[in-house]
Amino acid sequence: MPDQPTLVKCLVWDLDNTLWQGTLLEDAEVRLSDAIRQVVVTLDSRGILQSVASKNDPDLALARLEELGIAEYFVLPKIGWGPKSESVRQLADQLKFAQGTIAFIDDQPTERAEVNFHAPQVRCYSAEQALTLVDLPEFSPKTVTVDSRRRRAMYQASFRREAEQATFTGPDEEFLRSLELVMRIGRATGEELSRVEELTLRTSQMNATGVHYSDATLRGLLADPDHEVLVTTLADRFGPHGAVGVLLLEKHPALWHLKLLATSCRVVSFGAGAAILNWLTDQASRADVHLVADFRRTERNRMMEIAYRFAGYSDEPCGCLTALVPAGLDDLQRLHLVPAPQSAPTTMRLTAPDLAANHAVPRPSPAR
Repeated sequence: MPDQPTLVKCLVWDLDNTLWQGTLLEDAEVRLSDAIRQVVVTLDSRGILQSVASKNDPDLALARLEELGIAEYFVLPKIGWGPKSESVRQLADQLKFAQGTIAFIDDQPTERAEVNFHAPQVRCYSAEQALTLVDLPEFSPKTVTVDSRRRRAMYQASFRREAEQATFTGPDEEFLRSLELVMRIGRATGEELSRVEELTLRTSQMNATGVHYSDATLRGLLADPDHEVLVTTLADRFGPHGAVGVLLLEKHPALWHLKLLATSCRVVSFGAGAAILNWLTDQASRADVHLVADFRRTERNRMMEIAYRFAGYSDEPCGCLTALVPAGLDDLQRLHLVPAPQSAPTTMRLTAPDLAANHAVPRPSPAR
């Protein structure tokens, strides 16, 4: 069976004779077909962001998108006279997406070639393929979650948040407090598992192992009393960020084994990853257990390694590691931490389960 292609996270549309029929600056009217409108709506409902890269008059093009009733579907539109490859690369940077997750559609072969030359990882499609995009595997996520359906709205809220931050004159910590952040860490329910699986698929920079856990595997772990499958959500006064983190924890008498930690890149600047790790460290300290975290270096997850090291995890050997079965991957590291009590976060309100409550039992401390 062929490998599943990488899912597209954002489709970038050309306008003239691609999104709409006709040329805006030449024709008396340009029209949007019902079929293309349905493609836009369908992709949006699947959680695929959409934008525009068009050589056009910005004011006229944006006004026409408004008149057609579809302007809201396009994030960060790039309309002007510069190279479309530069527009596509700017979008990838602004969205913090790898270029391999961006797609571009245009009726002109020369424009597709220009993008392909300067951004070879971006997948290019001709305008004739527009109506078939919804049938292609790269535009067809296996599951569509609540967060998927509101992904565009969450990104648009993030742009408003960033705009306010740009005008904020106080310290960063003061701005974070002004957001009224609320983080919730909770045990995953059966309904939330699709959100967990989606996070392991979509997150690459802040994924500690790059390993994907299927829905079936996660459901099996939910029924295992020795495992915790935890989902983190975040919200602020601009709206919900949705599910932003997942932890997969196996509990042993002397240690807790963090098999997976993945957090959304969208919330790195809010200190979400640090808040999650500090909470887990505090829980482990109260339970009188050591922490061992799996880490497997990939091309994109250097930030996650830094997060672990900053939290105090090290390669230092410890006798507690003998409780774990050998790692199944040659390049998998097991990072160790002797936890200490941690203070509550100062920039957000955190609600989370008490994992330590039923764990602490009289026993010798693990040998070091």
